[in-house]
Amino acid sequence: MSEVTKKPRVVIVGGGFGGCEAAKGLRAAPVDVLVLDKTNHYVFQPLLYQVATAALAPTEITYPIRTILRKQKNATVWLAEVTGVDVNAKTLSTSEGKTISYDYLILACGARHSYFGRDDWEPLAPGLKTLGDALEMRQRFLMAFEEAEKCDDPMLQQAWLTFVIVGGGPTGCELAGVLPEIAKRALSPDFRRVDLHKTRILLIENSPCILNAFPEDLAKRAQQDLTRLGVEVRNGVKVTDIRPDGVTLSSGEEIAARTVFWAAGNKAAPVGGSLGVPTDRAGRVIVERDLSIPGHPEVFVIGDMAQAALRDSSGEPIPEKLVPGVAQGAVQGGACAARNIIRRVNNHPTEPFKYHNLGDLAVLGRGAAIANLPGLKLKGYPAWCVWLFIHVLKLVGYRNRLNVLLEWFYAYLTYQRGARLISNRRR
Repeated sequence: MSEVTKKPRVVIVGGGFGGCEAAKGLRAAPVDVLVLDKTNHYVFQPLLYQVATAALAPTEITYPIRTILRKQKNATVWLAEVTGVDVNAKTLSTSEGKTISYDYLILACGARHSYFGRDDWEPLAPGLKTLGDALEMRQRFLMAFEEAEKCDDPMLQQAWLTFVIVGGGPTGCELAGVLPEIAKRALSPDFRRVDLHKTRILLIENSPCILNAFPEDLAKRAQQDLTRLGVEVRNGVKVTDIRPDGVTLSSGEEIAARTVFWAAGNKAAPVGGSLGVPTDRAGRVIVERDLSIPGHPEVFVIGDMAQAALRDSSGEPIPEKLVPGVAQGAVQGGACAARNIIRRVNNHPTEPFKYHNLGDLAVLGRGAAIANLPGLKLKGYPAWCVWLFIHVLKLVGYRNRLNVLLEWFYAYLTYQRGARLISNRRR
């Protein structure tokens, strides 16, 4: 602190799950909180794929960060993009050239998609991490059918009707499961020259099984459900090339497809590399037990930016087991970082971060989902109902919850999608 009379300043970079939870955890603390984000809104990321597939409008899964923290008197929100951290000077630099000082820092900037050294694939195969990504994906998805409608060449038309999704994790499976229903039920009656029942959805997964974070029986059920819905699942192969006219698989197969979506890997936000501490191959900062960084106990890294070990009941790390990059990990990490800052302000020792898995869910389509909850496994319609309930409950804002419920009820009854907007034609 520059003056004894001032409260410690806690700067939180990122207004997502972890950042907002950390800010709220400091609401009664004797500190001043500054939240920085390059957008003005919080995004409920688990439903981004619903924006990408025209099921929901962007406003139904977003909420202003300022409104979330409106009643928190010690919190201020700035629209700013942080480009680097000087841990020795305790300052941040922004894209506008501004320097911001801190006493305590929480980095919760999230992650972007990783192309494993083939960044030239990104323009051809967009990923799904931000609202902008979802809108770009929606644009490409809807434009593919428009191009197919105009096409006179049967082979080119089929290429426009072929969608390849790379990555068999939750995001890839959610996208793959919903696309056949949209094409064959929602959109098909609106097109005259093209038969959308010929739409092909291919899900490519390098591992022997999709959803490998789930128990084997649930993962197998998920693959059966996707196959029933019309998805062609290719396990044990990887994409070796992506071109504007298709993809090549490691098996040698060539797939003619004009639309490819990427859901195969993540890399941490690059600002973590400016901390001067070790990171893993994905750019995640290797944090201490209390989520601080080595040598700088005033700096905490949480969520997708952190490589944090899962620990047993005695607090020892479990070999090769890491906190998963999911929303509950970020939320719990944000709460832990806030508690540890309060403990440091009060000159108390910090507590280790202990991740509690509240369950894993994956939705695959209408009435199809899997749920691995503590002491309970669910498949099919019961899991789908649990997924609906939890996701509506976790949305921020009563208006968003009501709107999403109404949209889903309408879509369930009619198969229609309410956000089929093509805003421009860049392709």
